[in-house]
Amino acid sequence: MSARAGGISQPPWDSCNLGDHVQDDAEAVRHNRAVFAQHLGAQPVWLQQVHGDRVLRLSADNLRAASTPIADGALTTEPGIGCVVMVADCLPLLLAAPEGRGVAALHAGWRGLAGAGQGMAVGRGIVHSGVAALCEAASCGPADLSVWLGPCIGPAHFEVGPDVLAGFGVDPTDAARTGAHPRFAPRAAGSASGDVGGDVGGGGKWLADLPGLARDILRALGVRHITGGDACTVSDATRFFSYRRDGRTGRQAAGICLR
Repeated sequence: MSARAGGISQPPWDSCNLGDHVQDDAEAVRHNRAVFAQHLGAQPVWLQQVHGDRVLRLSADNLRAASTPIADGALTTEPGIGCVVMVADCLPLLLAAPEGRGVAALHAGWRGLAGAGQGMAVGRGIVHSGVAALCEAASCGPADLSVWLGPCIGPAHFEVGPDVLAGFGVDPTDAARTGAHPRFAPRAAGSASGDVGGDVGGGGKWLADLPGLARDILRALGVRHITGGDACTVSDATRFFSYRRDGRTGRQAAGICLR
């Protein structure tokens, strides 16, 4: 997982911005990506992320392709290929199958987690797709996987509206009355609204626990080995880019490979 330090980008992308879609200098981004690849120890395949549930299986052909594939996850069973996702508040997940049989990287905003994006099956998002795809490719079960949750917007800062609760099958009216859902804490309206992965509209009324929601989905799928998810991009401006905090900013990345 990269942090924001260690590159050559100038403010407001300072300094190790890896995003080529945020109006940063293209040469600076190329330099920063080369530094990232050196530390990863593999050639990264960068994705055009759209908050969907497509997981692309990578091979040597992807290393030679000129175009950027559209997907929110990547897996590989071949050494030397980097599965990489970019984030600046969304949740990155890195997955590993046993005995070096496969790895995957997933990009999850709330829409991707909930399966609430366009053309997605409600309740079956990027984590469902990623776990299923890696298990099939590596001939293993979910209980065999190890999953790491990277830095993302933390539950103290992720203010959402009722459509986010509905996306996870939570009745907003019932949540407002009881305040009992473990991943959504009631909050008075009037503070900053918005979300990671799409506009919520109407002002925020709850604080959502994005890594907690991911853990719930992983456990429901049978994944037992889960670590990470305790670093907040919004609250740590020195280490991380945060779109929610800064607006015009860079992107860090999480990557995994077989060596």
